[in-house]
Amino acid sequence: MSGKSLVIDANILIRAVLGRRARDLLFTHADTVRFYAPDVAYADARHYLPGLLIRRGLDPAAAMLVLDQLEIIVRPVDAELYETQALRRIESRDADDWPVLACAILLNCPIWTEDADFFGTGVATWTSDRVELYLMAE
Repeated sequence: MSGKSLVIDANILIRAVLGRRARDLLFTHADTVRFYAPDVAYADARHYLPGLLIRRGLDPAAAMLVLDQLEIIVRPVDAELYETQALRRIESRDADDWPVLACAILLNCPIWTEDADFFGTGVATWTSDRVELYLMAE
């Protein structure tokens, strides 16, 4: 496996459950990229997904199994490992996002997100329409 790593935001976990593109990218690159998400990103996804799924007329139980399977590829990072400096970098934008930033700082890797609050925090960010460039880079 290469030394490439990427921290995943809760919105990407949700996209990976609801759609194919994010999930396909995760599975396609699982052998060459180490994917991580703070444990709270999984908690957020588990909180918001059932309502989203019910509104779409989908069975939450089946979809939640997909989220559970993602933990094999997107490793949860325990809150005890987060660095507190992340809160200072992001608190003026969205303090709830600090665990994702903290994981990226801890692991010295970029973030895959659709959330603009991470811009300007000193950590590279990739959006879904561009992340494949990072994943494919040698």
